[in-house]
Amino acid sequence: MKSIVVEKNGGPEVLLLKDVPKPTVKPGHILVKNSYAGVNYIDTYFRTGLYKGELPMVLGKEGAGVIEEVGEGVSGLKPGDRVAYLMGDSGAYAEYALVNPSFARVLPGGISDKIGAAALLQGMTAYCLAAKAYAVKGGDWVLVHAAAGGTGRLIVQVCRALGANVIGTVSTEEKAEVARKAGAQHIIYYTRESVPERVKEITSNTGVRVVYDGVGKATFQASFDSLARLGYLIVFGNASGKPDPVDISILAKGNITLMRPQLYGFIATKEEFDEVTDQVFKLIEAGHLTIEVFKEYPLADAAKAHIDLEGRKTTGKLLIAIQ
Repeated sequence: MKSIVVEKNGGPEVLLLKDVPKPTVKPGHILVKNSYAGVNYIDTYFRTGLYKGELPMVLGKEGAGVIEEVGEGVSGLKPGDRVAYLMGDSGAYAEYALVNPSFARVLPGGISDKIGAAALLQGMTAYCLAAKAYAVKGGDWVLVHAAAGGTGRLIVQVCRALGANVIGTVSTEEKAEVARKAGAQHIIYYTRESVPERVKEITSNTGVRVVYDGVGKATFQASFDSLARLGYLIVFGNASGKPDPVDISILAKGNITLMRPQLYGFIATKEEFDEVTDQVFKLIEAGHLTIEVFKEYPLADAAKAHIDLEGRKTTGKLLIAIQ
């Protein structure tokens, strides 16, 4: 089968289209014929070596397609079922993936393979950040960095569905429109405005209850300085690099809570995975969560997808179309 293989860590140029053996289904697993694979920042972290993985590796933590084979001991799933999945035993940037059924969910009839692949990792992340890392309540002031990005705009939508007042940071007018469309009531242009000063103006000098920061190093201090007393700083990504080490004593100023959550810590069990996917699908079907695919790339152009993602040239989800 065709797949994208990383044989050494590095830039997008290390993504190689190669023929590799098709996975063989094994007990307790399913074999999925992929339709789409989601492209996410975590893929770039494994590619560069920021996150360690055994080489050679096939990238891709989420996908969607049709079950081709079901291994011994698997119940509740059958060949022909359309599923979306996370954390395949083999990566999603490939024609086939071997998947643990504990992290696969049959797609509702109204949700396509494309939306399933686009919604799962970022949609689940957005839901868990807004409902679990800090449980957003009606009337809360919330700051979302990169509010027009793939995950950022979904966080905006979930927070709005929960009744929050949302401030989004963006770099351009085009991205501002995307963030507003997602529900952000206030926009800060971080390239030409002081984020903490604008937050204080917008919130009548109180600051925000929670900051959702997927940018990391470049925004950490501004995020911290934008918080209200008893605020939560949720750093969930490193798009600009890892934040510098933190002197824990700074958290005493305002009794701040600092978190670095990972999605997988919220969905460690089958029951947790099913509960979160159900909530995401319900939000989509109710119209509260709109999944917008910015661009599709053929499997051979996976490197181009990484270049665009890291270049911050996107305002929605990137997918690799496989079939």
